[in-house]
Amino acid sequence: MKLKIPNTEIQELLSGKKYEFPRYTTQLMNLANQNAQGTRARIVGQMSDLIQEFQGAALSDWELWYLEKHPEAIDAAAEKVYTMITLFKTAIEQIDQALVRDWIEELVIVKTFSGLKYQEAILKKIALQCNTVYRLAKPEEESRGIDGYIGEKPVSIKPITYKTKMSLNEVIDVPIVFYDKKKSEIVVEFDENEFL
Repeated sequence: MKLKIPNTEIQELLSGKKYEFPRYTTQLMNLANQNAQGTRARIVGQMSDLIQEFQGAALSDWELWYLEKHPEAIDAAAEKVYTMITLFKTAIEQIDQALVRDWIEELVIVKTFSGLKYQEAILKKIALQCNTVYRLAKPEEESRGIDGYIGEKPVSIKPITYKTKMSLNEVIDVPIVFYDKKKSEIVVEFDENEFL
């Protein structure tokens, strides 16, 4: 026999509490928490350390133990998130169809164009630095993770944040050029020897 126990049921079985949230509210609260950083370690404690330190077995024991160590944490976190929710309410009231259209237009037209042109500007700058030519990738090359060529060498162009995500399942078998978009410039990192 196989039993499937959803996470919400596990929580209910262990706590005896059933939480019901109206549709979309948890998504909004999660977003508000990300912005407000209400459940960061400095507010609620380092959970991974605290759970290791806890010697009890029952959820009720955990609740008592935790609240004894951090009596203000839940209220402080809730206040930070609620403050952000009130800011969201103000922002939501300012959103009309015209604003949504402007946002979609900027995303689809302007940011797409600028993003693709960043790649071309980066390729062109490196090609000039290496005294060679460049070209953007063709669609069939893009499907293999190639964004362009510097000389005859294929290259992938990724934001610097990609370095922290390099454990992803994506495999890129060409040199990677990293860029960091600053307020007034793009900082590019690459191995010049790859293109000489």
